[in-house]
Amino acid sequence: MELSEIRLKIDAVDDQLLNLFLQRMDLAEEVAAYKNEHHLPILNKERERAVLAKVTENAGERERYAYHLFSTLFELARSRQAELISSATKVGTQVRASLEAGRELFPQTGLIACQGVEGGNSQAACDRLFPRGKLMYVKTFEAVASAVESGLCKFGVLPIENSSNGSVRAVYALLQEHNLSIVRSTRLCIRHELLTLPGVTQDDITEIYSHEQAIGQCSRFLNSLNGVKVIPCDNTAAAAKLVAESGNRHAAAISSHPCAALYGLECINGDIQNSDNNYTRFVCITKNPIIYAGANRISLVIAFDNRPGALYEILSKLAALDINLTKLESCPVAGSDFEFIFFLELEADCRDASVLAMLEEMERSCAQFQFLGNYAEI
Repeated sequence: MELSEIRLKIDAVDDQLLNLFLQRMDLAEEVAAYKNEHHLPILNKERERAVLAKVTENAGERERYAYHLFSTLFELARSRQAELISSATKVGTQVRASLEAGRELFPQTGLIACQGVEGGNSQAACDRLFPRGKLMYVKTFEAVASAVESGLCKFGVLPIENSSNGSVRAVYALLQEHNLSIVRSTRLCIRHELLTLPGVTQDDITEIYSHEQAIGQCSRFLNSLNGVKVIPCDNTAAAAKLVAESGNRHAAAISSHPCAALYGLECINGDIQNSDNNYTRFVCITKNPIIYAGANRISLVIAFDNRPGALYEILSKLAALDINLTKLESCPVAGSDFEFIFFLELEADCRDASVLAMLEEMERSCAQFQFLGNYAEI
């Protein structure tokens, strides 16, 4: 048989498959109406398991492919039912309130909690997010979260991810612990330099100060040094300020070029970071969740049962709606026996009813689920 003839037969089978698929989805909608009327859950694992057992038994040597086909059909049917079934979920309530609160444009000013001192990367991120903002400098990430949670500041800005060093997990933990929401984000190109008092050479240095993230981003350079003590501090700008005020000609700071000018230091080495493609993402956080116009990114923290196929079930929900997953990172749960939580970021907008339905279904199926926000990145 010629290839063209085989393809004609495939086309005919595809037409039948499409008609049967549409019939199946119609029936799924009838099931949704029944479940809604009788207050039944969307997921019926016992029913799905029985169907899959029958399918794999009848599919012969192709049972693996049949299993995945019908698993996908179940996920598509559940996604459609989730759109049609009304039920109270935490994420649904939160998203609807956030959309109602975000009808105004994103503000250009306000009191913003910023970790560090003048000249830091957090300050640069604040200036980009709030061109006319009033900054309140605090010492730690925890202090930023506390200032926002207490209402002292309406907004706070924190680093959440670096292209070289990964997620800032302490910030994710703070967002969870203080129940704070992300309302906007921005991305800065970070350039680290080795700064000293004027006239100091690299051979004179016995101690280097910087933030832990910057230390990690310059690890190759630091590992090449002999007899030099690396000392973490609160902020790269704080490190530059410390060296400038100490008068110590054996000390250096890993900081930025603006900090050299700000604190009267000299750059003696501008090629110390592991990668030239070094970006840090900063998020703007609030106490009350708000979704402003233009939001197209969603951040989540989830956990689910440790069993085969559990992660696939989550990802299939996204695939069913053609949602792009831009971040998936696992993090071990402290004190547990190989349990993990996952940080997810999606390209999606909660104004799309199908996206909200997907989030509600995800909340119902996950052991832990926290919606961190739906926001735009500038």
